Amino acid sequence: MRDSIALDSTRLQRLQQISLWDFALSLYAMPGVEAACLTLQDENDVDVCELLFHCWLYSCGLEVIPAKVMTIRRERCQWQQHVTEVLRGLRRDLKASAAASESVATLRQTIKQAELMAERENLQRWQGWILTSLNSEQKLRNRDEKTPNAAIWLRKQLFITDEEGVAKEASKMPAASLQALQTVACQLDPHQVAR
Repeated sequence: MRDSIALDSTRLQRLQQISLWDFALSLYAMPGVEAACLTLQDENDVDVCELLFHCWLYSCGLEVIPAKVMTIRRERCQWQQHVTEVLRGLRRDLKASAAASESVATLRQTIKQAELMAERENLQRWQGWILTSLNSEQKLRNRDEKTPNAAIWLRKQLFITDEEGVAKEASKMPAASLQALQTVACQLDPHQVAR
């Protein structure tokens, strides 16, 4: 009955002190994180915004209740598919043309900015989903501080496939994706050593 335990007020205070956007920018700029996020996105269809959301919660000592994340995940996935991925595809498609044309390069830069704005909006919606429910519906619980490995914890959060919190097995993830999770985890928990 871990879900019914009262949330630690210090952890909630940490959650409210830094925006998910600011946290995401800081984490993404850390060594190896950008490449790791892109690996997870391209090889495992990981929603980087959701990854950053879980990292933000982890850094505050919290985690989402598995049964609660399924609905918001579907909503955020639709945003990613209909907005962010469309912009990303356009940007990638114009890469070769941009090298030969200054006007296409400018267009590509504008699309890149729009893609970034779409990511920011997605992160703000993840954050809003949590913060608007703090005084009503419980969507969070205290993360076990004895979590032995942040990479395993992250994998479980990202690949929850049902309301009970069952996640895909690690054996189904490419080695590069497992290494990418470890890279991100090392930035969350500096006591872990990259393999």
